[in-house]
Amino acid sequence: MAAGKIINDPVFGFIKIPDGLLMELVDHPLMQRLRNIKQLGLASVVYPGAQHTRFQHSIGALHLMSEAIVTLIQKGIFIFDSEAEAIQAAILMHDIGHGPFSHVLEHTLMEGVSHEDVSLMMMEQINSEMNGGLNLALSIFKDHYPKHFLHQLISSQLDMDRLDYLRRDSFFTGVTEGNIGSARIIKMLNVVDDKLVVDSKGIYSIENYLTSRRLMYWQVYLHKTTVATEKMLVNLLLRAKSLMRSGADLFATPSLHYFLSHPVDADFFHSHPEALRYYERLDDTDIYCSIKEWTRSSDKVLSLLANNVLARRPFKVEIYEELITQERLEELEHTLMQAHDVGSDEVKFLYNVSTIQKDMYDVNDDHITILYKDGTMKDIAEASEILNVELLSKKVKKYYLCYQR
Repeated sequence: MAAGKIINDPVFGFIKIPDGLLMELVDHPLMQRLRNIKQLGLASVVYPGAQHTRFQHSIGALHLMSEAIVTLIQKGIFIFDSEAEAIQAAILMHDIGHGPFSHVLEHTLMEGVSHEDVSLMMMEQINSEMNGGLNLALSIFKDHYPKHFLHQLISSQLDMDRLDYLRRDSFFTGVTEGNIGSARIIKMLNVVDDKLVVDSKGIYSIENYLTSRRLMYWQVYLHKTTVATEKMLVNLLLRAKSLMRSGADLFATPSLHYFLSHPVDADFFHSHPEALRYYERLDDTDIYCSIKEWTRSSDKVLSLLANNVLARRPFKVEIYEELITQERLEELEHTLMQAHDVGSDEVKFLYNVSTIQKDMYDVNDDHITILYKDGTMKDIAEASEILNVELLSKKVKKYYLCYQR
């Protein structure tokens, strides 16, 4: 029997990586690249412990997937060895296309190209290197495979991605409210009519999971200081892009330089093969070392924002329940132009307006179905005594105005 490799994970303990396809994937340069991309982007400005990486998260999701497979097989759900290996490969690679600082760069350095698109391109690339060894994994990942529940384990309300990141992000930020009972949720999983369901004994764990998810979003992922710092980084990169496009000689690592100096949208990305190659070499390090140089830039706006990012001086934040008025924005622009001695074309880099919306559970999206002993089934929104459907699916919308202090 092949020995494989054991990884000591601070959240789940010892995780075994078997020899063969999964080991090859873990060791692949594109998977190893994820060691240099932080899972929570700039959340460490609020939670200094949030230094964990996309690589750690991918390994954790792989571990949970192997636990889920064991649980379902024990309940008589038939999963071939080839299918088990394929869904483990798919969950391992589900985040492979993430760029530096999480979602910050998706609309900044590129337009209309999501990390999911890039993940798929990278998976296709590795598949061709492996002579089709990932055909089944890709089929399940794209939900083209007849067994739909296998895809749900990778992408759904109760996928192994979410179960890992909530548990892991809670652990590293120290926000204990997010500490979901992932082991119990997995033990309660079942399959009926090719759909993932939860045994009724697990209803309290699901209630806890949905509540924890909501708390983690507002307390960690959408924390106002994290949002303000992210918006500042976005503005900094947009400023660098605008300077470079107007002919300024600006330092940037080769990979970052490529994206700052080219108008990369979906058509460009798909028609220029080198774009993916540059993207594959881009990680948090490129951004940081470029920012360090920009602190000394002769451009007032660029150096101000670069110094802010490095010295943890986030934008000030105002949160509104209603749309921010044009009068408020004009007044803010006037104040910023005077305070920082910048013109009307530069001031737009010193503030950001955004709408942030999050619901706890979308009943129209992908259901969480509770299975009772008598075989009847109910959506969690009906089944739960403490979470009513209005509360569960209430869309919370907030308007953020972030600006230079």
